[in-house]
Amino acid sequence: MSLLSTISKKLPLLRDHYGPITEELIRSPGGFGLGQIPGHRLPDATTTMTCGFCATGCGLNVHLDKNAHAIGLTPATQYPVNSGMACPKGWEALTPLSASNRASQPLWKPTRNAEAQSVEWNTALQTFCDRFKDIQQKHGPESIAFLGTGQICSEELAFLGALTKFGMGIRHGDGNTRQCMATAVTAYKESFGFDAPPYSYQDFEESDVIILIGSNLCIAHPILWQRIVRNPHSPEIVVIDPRKTETADAATQHFAIDPKSDLVLYYGLANILIQNQWIDSDFIRNHCNDFKGFAQHVESFTPEITSQRSGIAVERLHQLAQLIHEGKRVSFWWTMGVNQGYESTRTAQAIINLALITGNIGRPGTGANSITGQCNAMGSRLFSNTTNLLGGHDFTNPEHRDKIAEQLDIPVERIPSQNSWSYDQIIQGIESGKIRGLWIIGTNPAHSWIKQKRLKRLLGKLDFLVVQDMYHDTETARYADLILPAAAWGEKDGTFINSERRISVIKKISQAPGQALADFHIFRLIAEAWGCADLFTDWNSPENVFKILTRLTKDQPCDITGIKDYRMLDETGGIQWPFPKGSGPTNNQRHLFKDGSFYHTDKRARLIFSDPQADPDPSDEKFPFRLITGRGSSAQWHTQTRTRNSPALQKLHPSELLLELHPDDAAQFGIHANSPVRITSRQGSITVITFITTNIQPGQVFLPMHDERTNQLTHPSFDPHSRQPNYKSCAVRIEAI
Repeated sequence: MSLLSTISKKLPLLRDHYGPITEELIRSPGGFGLGQIPGHRLPDATTTMTCGFCATGCGLNVHLDKNAHAIGLTPATQYPVNSGMACPKGWEALTPLSASNRASQPLWKPTRNAEAQSVEWNTALQTFCDRFKDIQQKHGPESIAFLGTGQICSEELAFLGALTKFGMGIRHGDGNTRQCMATAVTAYKESFGFDAPPYSYQDFEESDVIILIGSNLCIAHPILWQRIVRNPHSPEIVVIDPRKTETADAATQHFAIDPKSDLVLYYGLANILIQNQWIDSDFIRNHCNDFKGFAQHVESFTPEITSQRSGIAVERLHQLAQLIHEGKRVSFWWTMGVNQGYESTRTAQAIINLALITGNIGRPGTGANSITGQCNAMGSRLFSNTTNLLGGHDFTNPEHRDKIAEQLDIPVERIPSQNSWSYDQIIQGIESGKIRGLWIIGTNPAHSWIKQKRLKRLLGKLDFLVVQDMYHDTETARYADLILPAAAWGEKDGTFINSERRISVIKKISQAPGQALADFHIFRLIAEAWGCADLFTDWNSPENVFKILTRLTKDQPCDITGIKDYRMLDETGGIQWPFPKGSGPTNNQRHLFKDGSFYHTDKRARLIFSDPQADPDPSDEKFPFRLITGRGSSAQWHTQTRTRNSPALQKLHPSELLLELHPDDAAQFGIHANSPVRITSRQGSITVITFITTNIQPGQVFLPMHDERTNQLTHPSFDPHSRQPNYKSCAVRIEAI
């Protein structure tokens, strides 16, 4: 019996929706799309859905032709996130869908150096299963791993995590959320008892003091900056960042700290606040643990020592502490400038500690607030089944395993009792020979991973590499033995969760090219081909899986059992978790911790701290400069896999890779503006063009993160708690060419 016949015979629920699963159906544009399901109707002339770029989660009005295919879009004026605003990426969201380099059929290389050739889906599925099963048989079940993404829907993330962990016996899997949000996740879990960003975007408009840390909000999250602009309270806007970013230029105050001196700075600020009794003693007494230990710890971070380590004058330290004290509603916000560091978790917790000891949490306009990167990184955090068991549960907790097994009606023995290796440990496993096969879904580590050349070398070492992506020519896909063509945002259905915990709907408004299928349906076909589809009988559509996920969250901090279906999400403009069964009418702006009750068993927050660590890549005479990296343009997105397929977006940022350099350093080294220079780290060397500016401090240089060459320089060190890479700072030298 052919694999195709097996799929058609053994998937009764898919067959009920689509009829017999034929080669023609698999090859049809869009594959298993919403418009082909009996009882469902494609949208009318205009429909609203959530943008698929960043985790701001803007609402877009998608305008459809008479065949219900997207022909254009505009920002949704009534959507609670963006209120009629969109950044350049949002306006161009449809353009990358029609790119000529879309993956439109499975591609297979018979040998590693052979030319890729197109194959039918049944051949691709058979090859996928045969090769991975052969590796497991020879080297053990832990010899294959997967790397997922925060770019696909929550339902797809859950299916991938359940398929691999429960069905295929894969022990180790992680996602690219490790590169952006792992620090915030770890910090929140340890401090609050759960991964729980406490805020609503409305806080941007209700704070009287807004402190932005390692965040170039104007560029990275421009719609959120617009929320600040609409603040009626004339807030003090403080930016803490080594570089004078666009956000620092627009702020009321800029504190240009020395790179990676954040932890010392926040301990020093805490010491000033405590010494002056500018703290909320009642809140600390009633809702926080270990204040005495924390106060003793920060005593040694005197203003003088803090100034010496951070580069901020003593009087300015006192000024900032007093500003925090006098603010009625102070909010602290951070992004990758904090998360991507070698001691990032303790830095994030130092920010959380400032909010806790001053009582700036649980009230409008307050909070210790991490801003998420990818469109569905929060969905990945809760439902990908990688760093935690589905729904924010714990793999190591037997009660949690029993609960999930019962809800899913699977043997509890199929659920791993130990946590997976993290992303960097999986990469290390390839180097050690423990990982021999790898499945990469919707991410591009050959561009984005730290110390890039090492990663590329290791991809070539694998026995079998599968890449599942919407494009066939990403830097990572070039190393693949098998490419599975995936539908993109706008070509499938599901949900995203944004930075403020808002769950919203995406819809199929365009046909995927050729034989490309939604990731959800690829996972469904792999489950059948692997022989574990009986575990996923009820996982027959994204919306059914969403209903399963809501049940899994029962009694969790992220309880969403009160959300009935996609229609409810669509009609309300998204719903923030938690939303347990019996919740009243939705309030589109909700905070956590209003009652001062946290998610630890004693309901108290923990003040967590430790000594600062030495920089793993220090500057010296040979490498005297500090390279810092960040967002280069609001028109760029991560590895530019999609944005480089928009001519309009490409025109909005420089075509050359520009190195920002201070005029004094340029003069010292005889470097002229717009001239080529070589920049070298302990990891590699590249050639760039100079951009001389006072926005960067002497002794520092800056490169945007989006160019592939930047990660040839970055240092492969990791925060020990979150395992997040240290992208933001490394030692370099520069030489005129």
